Amino acid sequence: MEKLIVALTGAGISAESGIPTFRGKDGLWNKFRPEELATPEAFFRDPKLVWEWYDWRRGLIAKAEPNEGHKTLAKIEKEFPHFYLITQNVDGLHQKAGSEKVIELHGNIWKVKCVNCKYETYEYRTPLPEIPPRCEQCGGLLRPGVVWFGESLPMDALQKAYELSRESLIFIVIGTSAVVYPAAELPYIAKENGAEVIEVNPEETPISRIADKIFREKASTGLKKVYDYLKDRYGAER
Repeated sequence: MEKLIVALTGAGISAESGIPTFRGKDGLWNKFRPEELATPEAFFRDPKLVWEWYDWRRGLIAKAEPNEGHKTLAKIEKEFPHFYLITQNVDGLHQKAGSEKVIELHGNIWKVKCVNCKYETYEYRTPLPEIPPRCEQCGGLLRPGVVWFGESLPMDALQKAYELSRESLIFIVIGTSAVVYPAAELPYIAKENGAEVIEVNPEETPISRIADKIFREKASTGLKKVYDYLKDRYGAER
């Protein structure tokens, strides 16, 4: 059996890069709940307001750099060819760190999609020159390329995540509360199919009950120990 190693990351790994939680502490946005802004209904009701919030978030993320956790996962990918990374994060820091085989379950905050002609592209300018931004193809409204409350996850990404979870030999869960489904289901699928589940998290989570190995620390230090463990147990496949 191929030594298929799969990692699932959540907000905890990006928190170490200084990216605030979904809501953040900025007083400007404290009067809004994420559920009031990150929905299709909110966008079509007031696209300018929703884009102002995303423009603010994009500005924060643009200043962030990958931390040692992101870099260690990129290193594992380079040394173990049968490695895939599934992420719930939308910040693009895994790619910035050098990871290439990334499955984004919740989209990417740097991607924009036209609600009219469905044109998609990446927009890295911050702040945006126009709010709300318009499609260069048809002039329609552009929306952030992320999954909002009430929307389904992208089917191709979800199917790939399920497939990898079923086939994994090692499944590493990093910095996720393991309560947001369907992502939270993936470690259980891996476990049911015989995978060794490794958790990296300073806090106990529902995954802790099924984990074969636990590193009760933050991603930047815990993943270095995971890397050493993988090297000692399996060696690098070249």
